[in-house]
Amino acid sequence: MITIGKALEIIKDNIYSLGRESVGLERAVGRVLAEDVAADMDMPPFDRSQMDGFAVKSADTLNAPVRLRIAGESVAGKGWHNELGFGEAVRIMTGAPVPTGADSVQMVELTDENEGSVTINKPTRPLQNIVRKAEEIKKSETILRTGELITDKMIATLASFGYSRVTVSKRPRVSILATGSEIVDIADTPSSDQIRNSNSWMLNSFSGTLADVTVLPIAGDDLDDLKQVISKAAGDSDCLIISGGVSVGDYDFTKPALRELGADIYFEKVSLKPGKPTVFARLGKTIVFGLPGNPVSVAVTFYFFVRKALLIMQGANETGLKSGFARLRHDIKATKGRDALLPVSLSTSKKGRLTVETLRFSGSSNFIRFARANGLVFVPMDKDLRKGRTARVFFL
Repeated sequence: MITIGKALEIIKDNIYSLGRESVGLERAVGRVLAEDVAADMDMPPFDRSQMDGFAVKSADTLNAPVRLRIAGESVAGKGWHNELGFGEAVRIMTGAPVPTGADSVQMVELTDENEGSVTINKPTRPLQNIVRKAEEIKKSETILRTGELITDKMIATLASFGYSRVTVSKRPRVSILATGSEIVDIADTPSSDQIRNSNSWMLNSFSGTLADVTVLPIAGDDLDDLKQVISKAAGDSDCLIISGGVSVGDYDFTKPALRELGADIYFEKVSLKPGKPTVFARLGKTIVFGLPGNPVSVAVTFYFFVRKALLIMQGANETGLKSGFARLRHDIKATKGRDALLPVSLSTSKKGRLTVETLRFSGSSNFIRFARANGLVFVPMDKDLRKGRTARVFFL
């Protein structure tokens, strides 16, 4: 049995890159950048007004109120390309170029316009309500870097600098296989000894933002059949995720199937609750994860191990869950000989402190409680956590 840290090291050492491809901007969200993105122009490309109002020389407004002649108008997309003289003002709109000679903008609410002139009712200062040329970024500067995960908030930036297509890492092809004769499809009515297949659809949801996913039909508890399914799935996938059949029971066939197929098994037990019987292997060029059958174990091991692997395959800079520290509202008992990652509810107290609320978690099969979890609290082996102390938490 190995530690969580050792398991993560082994995964990192045995993941390969999938290469790069170019995709249209409309398909870029959720992809990992495989190129640095640079500005092809200054932003803004000119001194830009932040307000509707009048562009003026601040020196002309020192003794406001003052009356100035309106020399022209500058609007977005059509600036006034003359030089502003003393005693003049230019009507200007938000986002429009500030004319040469002007060094400030007075908002329209502090002016009175009448028959070709405007009264500036309050003095301005140099650069008031103006964003200077290249203040946001200069031409050729790097905006986004290789390895960043593209979010929806980045799309406007990419579009503004002409990136109709971006170079990204190829997405892994992931196959998901649930095993167990006790499992039936979600559209079927279980018999008295059966349950519906929740794991495949949970894993499909988790993986779908990171990979191209295929959910395979359920595999029963038959070694020869399971070997055929695994062999075919491995040939069609970069990563195969199997849930169930990884323990040591008479009907746990995942590890025997992998061994008989010639897979390299890198680890098969992790010092973790829930998730002790997690398997990481390679079959040909395909990496294989064998996850426990209980839904919460599946979720925890996916978040900690599989998610990391899928991001490493794409060259992502950040591959682990974000973490922080929170104050405990209850005692949490440690597990003997194993670290624990327990689902919790994180919230902010009236004093602004992040706090941990346990979910009355009854075990790794309790997916109903897990549905309310937004974090995992780390409980070191053999070390109980006490109410009022702080603990490390991972954000889901």
